[in-house]
Amino acid sequence: MVREMTNAGMLGQLVRFNAALVANSAELEHLEGTRLRLERLISDVQAFAQQQAALTASKQEASKQMRTLLNEGLRVATGLGKLLQEFYGLRAEKMAEFGLQPFRGKLRRQKPETPEPPPQAGPPSAPEVTNS
Repeated sequence: MVREMTNAGMLGQLVRFNAALVANSAELEHLEGTRLRLERLISDVQAFAQQQAALTASKQEASKQMRTLLNEGLRVATGLGKLLQEFYGLRAEKMAEFGLQPFRGKLRRQKPETPEPPPQAGPPSAPEVTNS
């Protein structure tokens, strides 16, 4: 028997093995008790696989509801933040207590000082001639 590594593959392998045992049950009467035990185990595994599938769907639905509630909570928190800004004022340091950034003015960008390039020490250039 080739070893399957996935749960579904192992279950399929057991079902096929049990079907072969049932087909040859006339020759294998001495293994009937063990075969019935295998059949019960297979039915239990199939029941758990169905339960797992239902729980997966339930988990996905719960995740979807949680995401919806989180988005709604963020919208409400944003609205409350705006109301707090209105109540305390935009510049109040009290806003930091709520995790909100108080307005502290815009930082002005300073132009970086660019030093003038040093004169080039190359050969002197000829004066330009103008036609007048």
